[in-house]
Amino acid sequence: MTTNATGGVQPTGQTDGPDEQGGTPRGATGQDAAADTAATTKTSGTGDATDAKSTTTDTAKTATGDAETGEPADAKPTTTRDGKDASADAKPATTDTARTRTDDGGEDGATDAKAATTDTAKTTTGDGGKDGATDAKAADTAKATTGDVKKDDAADAKAGSDGDEKKDGDGEPRDRWSAFAPAPDPVPGRPRRAARVVGRLLVHEWTLATLAALALAVGMTWPTLRYPLYTLPQDYWDPSLQAWQMAWSGHALRTEPAQLFHSNTFFPEQWSFAFSDMLLGYAPAGMLGTGPEAAVLRYNIMFVLAHALATLGAYALARQLGAGRAGAAVAGVSYTYAPWLLAQAGHLHIVSNGGIPLALAMLARGHGWSLRYGYRPERRHEGWTYTGWLVAAWQLSLGFGIGLPFAYVLAGIVLVAATTWFLRRWVVRPVKRPFGTRLLAADLVGGLIFAGVGALLAIPYFKVAELHPNAARTLGDIGIYSPPALGFFTAPAESRVWGELHEAARATLPWHPEMTLLPGFVLYALAAGGLFFSVWKVRQRLLLLAGVLVTMVLAMGTRFFDGTFTYGLLFEHLPGWNGLRTPGRMMLWTTLLLGLLAAGAVSAFADRVGEIAAERAPYRPSPWLRVATVVPVLLVLLEGLNVTPHPVVPEQPVAMRTVDGPMLVLPSSQNLDQPVMLWSTSTFPDLVNGGSGFTPTQLDEVRRVTLAFPDQTSVDYLRTLGVRNVVLLRDQIVGTPWEVTVNAPVDQLGITREEVGDAVVFRL
Repeated sequence: MTTNATGGVQPTGQTDGPDEQGGTPRGATGQDAAADTAATTKTSGTGDATDAKSTTTDTAKTATGDAETGEPADAKPTTTRDGKDASADAKPATTDTARTRTDDGGEDGATDAKAATTDTAKTTTGDGGKDGATDAKAADTAKATTGDVKKDDAADAKAGSDGDEKKDGDGEPRDRWSAFAPAPDPVPGRPRRAARVVGRLLVHEWTLATLAALALAVGMTWPTLRYPLYTLPQDYWDPSLQAWQMAWSGHALRTEPAQLFHSNTFFPEQWSFAFSDMLLGYAPAGMLGTGPEAAVLRYNIMFVLAHALATLGAYALARQLGAGRAGAAVAGVSYTYAPWLLAQAGHLHIVSNGGIPLALAMLARGHGWSLRYGYRPERRHEGWTYTGWLVAAWQLSLGFGIGLPFAYVLAGIVLVAATTWFLRRWVVRPVKRPFGTRLLAADLVGGLIFAGVGALLAIPYFKVAELHPNAARTLGDIGIYSPPALGFFTAPAESRVWGELHEAARATLPWHPEMTLLPGFVLYALAAGGLFFSVWKVRQRLLLLAGVLVTMVLAMGTRFFDGTFTYGLLFEHLPGWNGLRTPGRMMLWTTLLLGLLAAGAVSAFADRVGEIAAERAPYRPSPWLRVATVVPVLLVLLEGLNVTPHPVVPEQPVAMRTVDGPMLVLPSSQNLDQPVMLWSTSTFPDLVNGGSGFTPTQLDEVRRVTLAFPDQTSVDYLRTLGVRNVVLLRDQIVGTPWEVTVNAPVDQLGITREEVGDAVVFRL
């Protein structure tokens, strides 16, 4: 590009855009450069240098030649008064420019040469009195030339302007195209940056999944939180026991940690806290509040949160294994709201199962393993591994009812994974499969923590088994709770959809609360579809199907060929397995595996929807296709709707707040004693009463002897146990022997009688 006498721009060579400049042939000589430069420069009356002819052959040769060869030209930049030595000045300036452009490649040589020649032209103008200004301007322009490409554009703008050099506030040449650039984004302040971080957090997948799980838990368990201080789900027997368990663990850890396993109930028995699953993992919640109302509120809150954790845990496991969001949602809700679990609403230690899939998801994440994508070493993270082991230990602390099978499953997974890794690393396919010492250390430490927690929690149970041989289960006991195959297709009475329809089928089951094991017909259908259409490989689908069948056989207990080669083997040979009473709870694993099969099918369908949408222009899935991916989740939730009763908890008698222990409350039975345990949470007095998975021999004897209370035999017997007070509840003695003896004279027995509210207190 050259300039004419009026400062106009005339294209010489390529002028395709603002960043592309034409160049002269390499054959031009230095003399031609001098001639062209001298012929196209002039001096203004104000001393401002006019634009020179922008391209010379020698300058272009020098710039491109040095840039391509990387050999610097030897030159000393000088200035003259009369322009005679313009060619000598132009070449050093151009050489310096080329030297600064070596990294940009030879293709920028012409552009650099043009800018440099402009500098040369400037050095040849003006008179002697203007040499200083000319030199300064040449130096400034050379500095701009050695900058980035944008500064070259500034020199071009100057060459095509009216001769005035426009600069920005820093004294640098201003890009002529900057006026057309978009306005720079304003720098956000600290509050706005914080708001953006919070906004990204709120719309994150796991935030939305957590909020959705909580909302579903509140809605699907309603009306649990309608009157959380006064009602309990399903009944007030086992829930009262478990509300007391949480209250006692928090109280003991806050006051006398050494007495944790020696609770205030079943006096004077030792290790009484281990008479049933302890829910010890909820002890921190038990430290908040005192009294029956606080215990009931605590129970209801943990009941709802347990459902939320189960949904989130199963969702996380399915996502980690490779399922899509829609498929993982199906796995989460089917695992939590399967119809058979509605019959377990009164068993918080069974409903609190979310730690199982969550721990498995975290361990898989920590080891970089996915069912869909296999082992990916670059995704290993020992932090997730530690967390997974800790969550597994916490789940075990809630009880061995479902914790013991989980421990054995986890041990089996570790054994299979270690064996598989060893064989593939050293035997079958000797390829390097990195594991890492830090990950190995995390597994060792985490495994030791898990095993240590299990061992410490097992000690009280071994003590109980030693002191109470009648607590041991037999295969005959297991047979009472073993469901037939019909149970897998029968829903409990608490199911809103199937409850009434399956009433006849439930009537044929010997113990229907533990034998109605329907996981959901929708789940069955989705899992069946997942065998043929899924994101999982065929081999993986078959393994999941095998797991479903094996866990179903185990859930049948002794009903499957008397359990000789199935449940009976575990009962006889696995430590602790003979303490499990109800084999039907193995259905938990069946439901989880069915959910993963269903997740594979729904994920494959969602992927196909995405492919169909990608074929559209523009990319936009059909609204009906979007709805179709949500339908499976809605159908699973529909089957999980409940009509679970929420009875009001009996009000605490005044005597339970004022009478000291050790005490006995009459009447006494398994169901009647569980609310009494809840009433004791005000002051935790020593209490002979108690309800658990078995009845200690001594408590059974107390109930038999005190049928004639108050009489001399029962009074003497209670005194030998250390009982100081007996509380007789008037509203519960109708139809019992105490309805007659409550008002009998007691002077000759050496005891006193006192009316306290609706109760009669006998002080021994």
